[in-house]
Amino acid sequence: MAIVAVDYRAVTAPVGIVRFSEIFLACVAFSLVAHVGHIAASYWAWCMFTWCFCFAVTVLILLLEFTGLHAKIPISWDDFTTAFAMLATLMVFTASIIYPSFYIHSHNSYAIAATIMSILCFTAYTAEVVLTRAKPGEISGFLSTVPGLLKVLEAFVACIIFISLSFDKHNAGLNWCVAVYSLCFIFALVIIVFTICRLIALFPFSFDKVLTGYNILAVLMYVTAAVIWPLYSFQNNPRPNKCPFPCTWDKLVVVTFMTYFNLIVYIVDTVYSVRLVFFVSPA
Repeated sequence: MAIVAVDYRAVTAPVGIVRFSEIFLACVAFSLVAHVGHIAASYWAWCMFTWCFCFAVTVLILLLEFTGLHAKIPISWDDFTTAFAMLATLMVFTASIIYPSFYIHSHNSYAIAATIMSILCFTAYTAEVVLTRAKPGEISGFLSTVPGLLKVLEAFVACIIFISLSFDKHNAGLNWCVAVYSLCFIFALVIIVFTICRLIALFPFSFDKVLTGYNILAVLMYVTAAVIWPLYSFQNNPRPNKCPFPCTWDKLVVVTFMTYFNLIVYIVDTVYSVRLVFFVSPA
C-alpha cells in the first residue's frame, strides 16, 4: 500500500507556481541580508525571521500538498493555508518597508537587492491571497472570508506593536494599553487556532454572535488605548535632539500609529460582523 499519493497539481496549479516563486524570493532575500551581516536590533531580527519563517512554512505546505499528506492532518487545511498566506503577506510587506528604512546605508547593493526581492515576495504572497480568498457565495472556511482575514490582520498588527514596545513599566496608563493589546491579540489568536483546528462546531452557542460581541468589546478597549497611549507617552516628552533613528521616542510613535490602525480594523470587522448577524438573512 502506498504511503503517499503524489499530487502534481500542487506544483502545476497557479497557486503552486506562486508558492514556488515565494520560496525562491524569500530564500534570496534572507541570503542577501545574511551576507551583509548580523545587526543586533529587534527590527533587523524581525525582518530575518519573516523571510526565514515564510520560506520554511511555504516549503512545508508545498511538500505536504505534493505528497497528499495534508489530507491526513486533522485541521482545516484551507483555513490554515489562507491564514498563513495573509499573515505572510503582511509580514513580508512590513519587512519590505522596515529593512530599507533602517538598514540601507551608502547604497549597499546587497541590501538594495534584498529589498527588491522582498517586495517581489510580498507581491507573490498577495497573489496567493487573491487566488485562495473565498468568493461571494462560495462555501469555504471562516479564515478565507473577509472577517477571517481581518482577524489575521488584527493579530499581526498587535505583533508589530509588541516588537515596538518601549515604555515606563511603572506607568499605570501605559500598562493598561499593553493589557489591551495583549488581551485582544490572545482572543484573535484563539479564534484563529480554534478555526484551523475545527473546534468552532463544538461551541454550545452562536459563534457569530459571540464574535460580534467580542469585536464590540475590542473596539471599546482600543478606543481607550488610542486615547491613553499618546497622552501618557508624549505628554512633556518631546523628541530628544540626540535620538538615533529608531530611538525609544520613535517606537512610541510606531505604537501610536499601529494602535489607531488596529482600531480602524476592529471597527471595520465589527461593522461587517453586525451586518452579517443582524441584517443578512440566512440562505
